[in-house]
Amino acid sequence: MIIVLTTVSDESHAENLAREIVEARLAACVQILPRMTSIYMWEGELQRESEHLLLIKTLAEKYDELETFIKANHSFETPEIVAIDANRVEQNYAGWLNNYLR
Repeated sequence: MIIVLTTVSDESHAENLAREIVEARLAACVQILPRMTSIYMWEGELQRESEHLLLIKTLAEKYDELETFIKANHSFETPEIVAIDANRVEQNYAGWLNNYLR
């Protein structure tokens, strides 16, 4: 299992992207975190934006397809797409995730 992170600019986009990812069976669950502030460098200038973070629970074998999907359906020119390996996952949760995605 991996957890993929991406951010979007508004809640509506977050919900649409999350729903489409789950319906396409690219992830079993997507959590949308409340609005947060991101501070980052973009094209040589310091930026400050409000964003929502999506936590996308999926399998490592789905990463390439998920990355392609996010790039095609994201409003950012260069979206954040970061995968984190889940080294330990509760057995029943892992079973549910695997059953949905396979």
